[in-house]
Amino acid sequence: MAMKMRQSLAQLEQEFLHETQQDRGRRESLRKQAVRRSRVRAVQRQRKRGSMRYWVLVLSMVLTALIVTAGMFESLYLLLS
Repeated sequence: MAMKMRQSLAQLEQEFLHETQQDRGRRESLRKQAVRRSRVRAVQRQRKRGSMRYWVLVLSMVLTALIVTAGMFESLYLLLS
C-alpha cells in the first residue's frame, strides 16, 4: 500500500508540475497577445491622427488660397476704380 501511495503522490506531483508549466505558457502567450493588440491599436490611432492632420492641413491651405485670391481681387478692384 505504501508503494502505491508513493507512486500516486509522485504522479500527482508530476501532473501538478506539468499543469503549472502549461499555465505559465498560457499566461505568457496571453501577455504577448495583449502586447501585440496594444501595438496594433497604437498604430491605428497614430494613422488616424495623421490622416486627420493631413486633411486639416489641406483644408487650411485651400482656405488660405481662397482668402488671398479674394483679397488680391478686392485690392485690384479698389486700385482700378
